[in-house]
Amino acid sequence: MSASYPGAVNEDTRTQPTSPEDPVSTEDEAVIALAHSLLDAARTGDAAALLSLVDQGAPVDLRDGAGNSPLMLAAYHGHAELVRELAARGADVDLVNDRGQSPLAGVAFKGFTDVAEVLLEAGADPALGTPSALDTAVYFERAEMVALIEARRA
Repeated sequence: MSASYPGAVNEDTRTQPTSPEDPVSTEDEAVIALAHSLLDAARTGDAAALLSLVDQGAPVDLRDGAGNSPLMLAAYHGHAELVRELAARGADVDLVNDRGQSPLAGVAFKGFTDVAEVLLEAGADPALGTPSALDTAVYFERAEMVALIEARRA
């Protein structure tokens, strides 16, 4: 499967280096580093680090430069229990990224039915996004994912 498919999540959450004309304060650098650690923890499934930051007040729906939230990154990388915990802490299960992709569509692209079940239980909309989760599952011939989505829609 090609990562250029519209269902692929952009994995580059690193900010571009600043120019000398665009100074960044030490406080800004600390905030940026904290955001990167939060997003990296979501991607790697480091629930202890990520949930601790969220529980201390970090925004659960923080977004990277491509509009991906921690829940999107955790879902896309197959971390079902982390997705469950983020949703329980108020993460928006339908927050689309800048390309119009929903977490459920990303999961359909990757084929993680366990994560899809968590998202659907949390109320994710399978018709949301471009392409939708259902369209993505059909396109990639993920019969189990299609059946799961269809069962929730019935």
